[in-house]
Amino acid sequence: MTTATKVPVKPLGDRIVVQPLEAEQTTASGLVIPDTAKEKPQEGRVLAVGPGNWDEDGDKRIPLDVKEGDVVLYSKYGGTEVKYGGEEYLVLSARDVLAIIEK
Repeated sequence: MTTATKVPVKPLGDRIVVQPLEAEQTTASGLVIPDTAKEKPQEGRVLAVGPGNWDEDGDKRIPLDVKEGDVVLYSKYGGTEVKYGGEEYLVLSARDVLAIIEK
């Protein structure tokens, strides 16, 4: 893995490790959103990518569409939250990734 943040968790198959990005603290009109009313973030930075699943014949791996460093939009209730080494990560299947956000 060659990421800016070395992740001690290596995903398998078609899974990826994402670090959720913080949700907006204020609305467009300037109102501050309290912690109890915040929605679960759906945007995160990809920290590690698995090798992909095998094709039907089992001869070669099918690579994933995302790569380390991408910012992705993922399903609201997708993935599994993992705490490791004091950090929070989200392990997602590639199917849970909805889009890559280009900035």
